[in-house]
Amino acid sequence: VGVGYTLVKHSQSDQIPPCPIGMSKLWDGYSLLYVEGQEKSHNQDLGFAGSCLPRFSTMPFIYCNINEVCYYASRNDKSYWLSTTAPIPMMPVDSVQIPQYISRCSVCEAPSQAVAVHSQDITIPQCPLGWRSLWIGYSFLM
Repeated sequence: VGVGYTLVKHSQSDQIPPCPIGMSKLWDGYSLLYVEGQEKSHNQDLGFAGSCLPRFSTMPFIYCNINEVCYYASRNDKSYWLSTTAPIPMMPVDSVQIPQYISRCSVCEAPSQAVAVHSQDITIPQCPLGWRSLWIGYSFLM
């Protein structure tokens, strides 16, 4: 049995991104950035599989007490998702229209760990010796 590594690719569009050549897709989903509940927050690293949820929900979590009684959307909880480049209207959006504004993602099985190489200017950085480029993108800081 080999060791499996995962790699996550976010499209920043409503299109599901393909996995790099030679890698298998484990699942696709929607790009989750950050959740906030009961005044506590948790960011989701876009490089990890937990940032690609198979289903989109404006409230991707619930609160359950020690008596196993669960509460949904009752504490001013929030979720933040990576968006697409689609222009967002000024008026409220119906729930069935929301997914077009949420980035799609794929979780891929990789033969080894991946590394992101960032540039501090407008040049595209080179891969370290012995590594190959999987795609070119932009750095995201939140």
